[in-house]
Amino acid sequence: MKIIKLKSSDIKIQIYKIRKRQENNLNIIEKKVNDILSEVRLRGDKSLFELTRKFDDFELTKKNIRINQTQIANSYKHLSSDVKSAIKKSIKRVKDYQKKKLPKSLRYKDEFGNILGWNVNPINRIGIYVPGGTASYPSSLIMTATLAKVAGSKELVVSTPPGIEGVNPAILFTADLLGIKEVLQVGGAQAIAALAYGTNSVKSVDKIVGPGNIFVATAKKQVFGKVDIDMIAGPSEVLIIADISANPEYVAADLIAQAEHDVQASAICVTTSIRLAKLISAQIKKQSLLLKRKDIINASIKRNGTIFVVNNLDDCINFSNIFAPEHLEIFVKKSSQVENKIINAGSIFVGANSGEAFGDYIAGPSHVLPTGGSATFSSPLSALDFIKYSSYTKISKLGARRLGRDVILLAKKEGLDGHANSIALRLRKDKENDK
Repeated sequence: MKIIKLKSSDIKIQIYKIRKRQENNLNIIEKKVNDILSEVRLRGDKSLFELTRKFDDFELTKKNIRINQTQIANSYKHLSSDVKSAIKKSIKRVKDYQKKKLPKSLRYKDEFGNILGWNVNPINRIGIYVPGGTASYPSSLIMTATLAKVAGSKELVVSTPPGIEGVNPAILFTADLLGIKEVLQVGGAQAIAALAYGTNSVKSVDKIVGPGNIFVATAKKQVFGKVDIDMIAGPSEVLIIADISANPEYVAADLIAQAEHDVQASAICVTTSIRLAKLISAQIKKQSLLLKRKDIINASIKRNGTIFVVNNLDDCINFSNIFAPEHLEIFVKKSSQVENKIINAGSIFVGANSGEAFGDYIAGPSHVLPTGGSATFSSPLSALDFIKYSSYTKISKLGARRLGRDVILLAKKEGLDGHANSIALRLRKDKENDK
């Protein structure tokens, strides 16, 4: 793994290079995705089935687009009791965490007797994309659908690419535990199009969530406005801040865990110790040899993996806040000196026991996180993302009298006489009724 000594003055430049390296040739992808979306929007099922045949080599039809209840029931037979227990535990922990975040509707009276507040309601129909590709992720379903269920969303539909052996049993088992009856075996940008625009076989949704490849992410970006989306997620990334007290085996293992997602993933460590950097690099070489996905790991590390050696912990903190990582791990002796100064990160893991994989599967927070530096302005997916607010206003007679004149003045100032008249009319009527 590359080891680079980094001056304080070069941190911003180095991060710019990393982010630039992560950019894709989006112009070609944007055009391809736009064509797919247009096809499905205009031709519906016919286009959806043709595109699935073209991209997934699967004969999709009206009869097999939905996974039937028999297939879902059979999924139970293909999973060990230990795996089923782990999935149940993960769902419970995510539910417990997300329930604590839910707001409630509220009413209050102001000094004029006006009743103000807000109504909280769930978004009704949610489309959940669960990726296939080099790995299948039932955990992605847990970390999205559970949140929607906690928020109270009534209709959930899962869409996942068709595989040679069908949909992963763990995904079907998880869907069944969460009470999801609608599972579509369709993937890619065409799945996003079907969820957004609807076809004869697929009812459109109100919001689309879940990770996917660059085509899925671009499709979500393009349908935003027709439906809501969670975020436009890029390649996964981890940044580890470590001092000499850190265990190099743990740091290496967590960098590898991130790199094994795909060759685009970024695994980065910032440390104050050149000795630790060398030990981590040696451990990565040693540990990766024993893993099934070593080819992906090695390609990812070669392309996007770096250990930066900086002067002090302040440089580590500065690097992290500018980089705004999806996952941030803090392995330093006095962690409070670092964690309290972090302002930009999707999810923060503190201490030697807190491997990022806990967050991927069972800690409680969702693992759907802002990537590509977007943690500077966005947050992890939560139950809050599956609710909507309606503001509530009930003006009293006294409130109309005390506030009406101000409305008239402001409306006239903006040249909106109709607005002014709508309130003046009420005030005149009120005055007449008092005579």
